[in-house]
Amino acid sequence: MCLSDHALSHYKRGAQAPEIVTLSHCLPLQSRSIFISSFASNMDEHKLGYKGNDVLQDLEILTMNAKAAQELILRKILEKNHGTEYLNKFMNGSTDISAFKSQVPVVTYDVVQPYIARIAAGEPSSILCGEQIVELLRSSGTSRGEPRLMPSISEDLYRRTYLYSLIMPIMNNQICRYIRGLGEGKAMYLLFVKAETLTNAGIPVRSVLTSYYKSPHFLHRKHDLYNKYTGPDEVILCPESEQSMYCQLLCGLVERQHVLRLGAVFASAFLRSISFLEQHWCDLVSDIRIGQLSSNITNSTCRLAIQSFLALPNPELADEIEAICSSESWKGILGKLWPNVKYIEAVLTGTMAQYIPMLEFYSDGKIPLVCTMYASSESYFGVNLRPLCSPKDVSYTILPNMAYFEFIPLEDGRKLIEDDEVVENDTLVSLVDVKVGCYYELVVTTFSGLYRYRVGDVLQVTGFYNRAPQFKFICRRNVILSVDSDKTNEEDLHNSVTRAKEILENRNYLLLEYTSCTDTSTVPGHYVLFWEIKSTCEGATPCVPLDAQILESCCIAVEEALDYVYRRCRAHDRSIGPLEIRLVEAGAFDDLMDLLVSQGSSINQYKTPRCIESGPALKLLNSRVTGSFFSPRDPEWTV
Repeated sequence: MCLSDHALSHYKRGAQAPEIVTLSHCLPLQSRSIFISSFASNMDEHKLGYKGNDVLQDLEILTMNAKAAQELILRKILEKNHGTEYLNKFMNGSTDISAFKSQVPVVTYDVVQPYIARIAAGEPSSILCGEQIVELLRSSGTSRGEPRLMPSISEDLYRRTYLYSLIMPIMNNQICRYIRGLGEGKAMYLLFVKAETLTNAGIPVRSVLTSYYKSPHFLHRKHDLYNKYTGPDEVILCPESEQSMYCQLLCGLVERQHVLRLGAVFASAFLRSISFLEQHWCDLVSDIRIGQLSSNITNSTCRLAIQSFLALPNPELADEIEAICSSESWKGILGKLWPNVKYIEAVLTGTMAQYIPMLEFYSDGKIPLVCTMYASSESYFGVNLRPLCSPKDVSYTILPNMAYFEFIPLEDGRKLIEDDEVVENDTLVSLVDVKVGCYYELVVTTFSGLYRYRVGDVLQVTGFYNRAPQFKFICRRNVILSVDSDKTNEEDLHNSVTRAKEILENRNYLLLEYTSCTDTSTVPGHYVLFWEIKSTCEGATPCVPLDAQILESCCIAVEEALDYVYRRCRAHDRSIGPLEIRLVEAGAFDDLMDLLVSQGSSINQYKTPRCIESGPALKLLNSRVTGSFFSPRDPEWTV
């Protein structure tokens, strides 16, 4: 049901939706307890059938009873896993919650990795988990450079599916007054799988999204009117990413009048697909015109799946698309190609915010940008209950049935705790006890064998929905640049680059993509930024040439926005050299993505690494450099 005008206005300001807030009170207390208990054990398959107000009622009960749900989740985890080698070291077979909180340490991946390696080599899952580990989920590997393997049990799929089942009911509950008929059209979501491998013990190693897309939970969704995709499942499941992308775009163009939603998991993957479209639209138009798939698509499954889309030549549609794509500027191209699209869905928080200006360029600022959920390879976490809010205002409500959550308070605002620092158990804060405005690092305990595991995400509490806290994603906890005593993390770098790119935008240029490295071949060493820039000038409007003075101004702006320690090292200690910006040619970052995907990353989970230390990736970027510019003066550093 749609909210009333007054209720919708109230809800968009962040309050609870009145039509659903009272549902949990309609249930007897005993029923509510049974419901919460069922979520704390196995995620029963009947939950997959919940639709619309059913899942919203679930959400109300869960968030109203967040503390009880979390206690039951932890109790069930301990009951199932107390006999594992890992927990036995600290608890001697006990299932006591207080013993868990006082004796089980907070750990990073380095502590868990040897157990996962032993299971991968053939030892029983029971050394880490009471259930059988059925797969190892490969993280993106693009935040810290090295993929990690996370244990997963069959029950985890039900948790992920439950979270997905919330997305469209939440969208409808908030926005159906403004965006009607979402179930009547189709979605062109660019979704990809990655070829999986097997460990020596025969355990599949795959990305979390590949796991989901190959599961019955995804493939048996035909009854869900909100999950009608333009691309057939066979195309989505094609492991050859470029062929899959080509076919998905082809299907989306053929169905252009029926597409109501556009998106991908991350904004980077969506923009990569638009860049691919810029390069290949002529071939796509030709396929549509003659009613025959390009011979460049060699995957037999893709070819068979596309036959029904190209049953007949369609020169009229080909002419329409050609007229749009051949225009001098691609500003607003998304609304022109898909005239009925209602919104674009992708992750746009954290460093993904870098891509908002480019999405606004391609949509001419007329298509809402929507962020819906917060998840990782370790666990799925929560949802955005205000999906139409500005990306910069997105907060995620943590769902208390996904895992057991704890938080490390960060002192002095967001002062980060390094990997090798010991985190005292009594400093951790439970899910319902976090405080609004404060910053925390996320710690998770799962059914599948992660215990008090530091996920590495820094979050800020923005409020509560019922009893469940809402968080803004701030950054990943990792130092990516350091020459001397300076320690620059992803957020520091992102904020400083954001400050500098305003200089470009004022001159009709967009920073498409960036990464960094430390160059220690000079004495002293210095920071290097690789930038790919695109002009947004249209028609006869001339652009101010990108000369050395503009790029040097950008160098200064970056340095002035970095922290005091960096600026002191630069200007006083002289232990860091002037910052350098290396411009790279168009398409360099697409080539970087292709390289990293070929080495094991997944397009779905791909995030441009914000620092590259060495190896083929750094060699590739350096081979694409078209110009180099240094900061011409010291930054201000005195307090």
